[in-house]
Amino acid sequence: MKWAIVLLLLAPLAQSYPLDGFEHTGIRRLKGYALSNQNKIRQTVKLPPGALATMADVKLHLRGVNERFDITSATARDAKLQAGLEAIFASRDGSYNIALLDITNPHAPRYAALRADEKYIPGSVAKLFVASGVMGELKRIFPNDTAAREKLLRETVIAAEPVVYRDGKTVPFYNDGQPAIVNRRLETGDKFNLYEWLDHMLSQSSNAAASQVWKESVLLRQYGAQYPLMRSGDGPKQADAWLAGLGASERTAKSLAPQQDALTLSGLDTNKLRVGTLFTSGGGKVFPGSGSYATPNELLRLLVRVEQGRLVDAWSSLELKRLIYFSRPRYRYASSPALANARVYFKSGSLFECASEPGFKCLQYRGNKVNLMHSVAIVESADKVYLVALMSNVLRLNSAVEHQTIATLIERLIQGR
Repeated sequence: MKWAIVLLLLAPLAQSYPLDGFEHTGIRRLKGYALSNQNKIRQTVKLPPGALATMADVKLHLRGVNERFDITSATARDAKLQAGLEAIFASRDGSYNIALLDITNPHAPRYAALRADEKYIPGSVAKLFVASGVMGELKRIFPNDTAAREKLLRETVIAAEPVVYRDGKTVPFYNDGQPAIVNRRLETGDKFNLYEWLDHMLSQSSNAAASQVWKESVLLRQYGAQYPLMRSGDGPKQADAWLAGLGASERTAKSLAPQQDALTLSGLDTNKLRVGTLFTSGGGKVFPGSGSYATPNELLRLLVRVEQGRLVDAWSSLELKRLIYFSRPRYRYASSPALANARVYFKSGSLFECASEPGFKCLQYRGNKVNLMHSVAIVESADKVYLVALMSNVLRLNSAVEHQTIATLIERLIQGR
């Protein structure tokens, strides 16, 4: 008998975007976290050295240098890197699938992989696809005006709608004058600008925020340059009336179009990257779900497109990379002590499911029926830059700790190049 099913599409307290990005984005908690880290308000976090980069530190390493590089079935594997990767996983479960690319020398990337074309449900890693959809729609509306894109993200304020229900995760709230950052669940009526909604989706991995952002991508497609007006006054009611007038299959198609078009525009294979089901039950009532999947190779190709400035375009690539910069206490793969001084750009997701089994206790990240854990990361330090896409389904094992251990071993492998 099934007695526990738990969907964890990412983790606890989080923060992305460099701390000096508040003026650029209007993400209020960036200011709060900066003040907290300086002990100017009650301290809630202490960030590792690698989490203290500035906006100017975030660069696209392949842009203008190696924008034609790609990973295909013909891509040669670096012998030393491949041997090292095989050694790391020689005694580990066969469900580990990984693709690794060292771009320390951007002119000569070094690639290695194990079972990297196997598909898994992507979990919260797929929030990268949703964000790509928003970036694609912004390009569609303002093809040559990135300042207008930034203005829309910064100045369009959206009140949380019923699509946010129900998510047990909290998000950080901060306004000037507060003695500390407050973390609580999102409720209908909570207001954030679109940058903040993206930030909650990617840094906090809020499922509620992800469903709201997903809906915004659909409305951006429908209303174009009129979108900001449709998110104020009676606009939200009109938008909901438009959606209610569509059939279920049409709503599903419209929900998929922004992300699928953005990924296709970027040269990615949507037969290998797709999220079809919203992250909350409230979202599912508006947009009926469909299949979701990803492979390590295609996730790695997405990271390559970011570094090339080709995920939608250069502006979109840089903004997405800033949004996944891990300026927060780290967990899972990113929590490896070996990465403390490195800048880590990170997204992970998990899904575990338990069934009755004598002597077995269901615990977080240790499912005995399903135990998915996925991590994608760009790791940068003074002497190296590399990209990782790791997916696994190792039953009964604490997969969060195991991913942390694997991160340490991969860091040593790259150091030994």
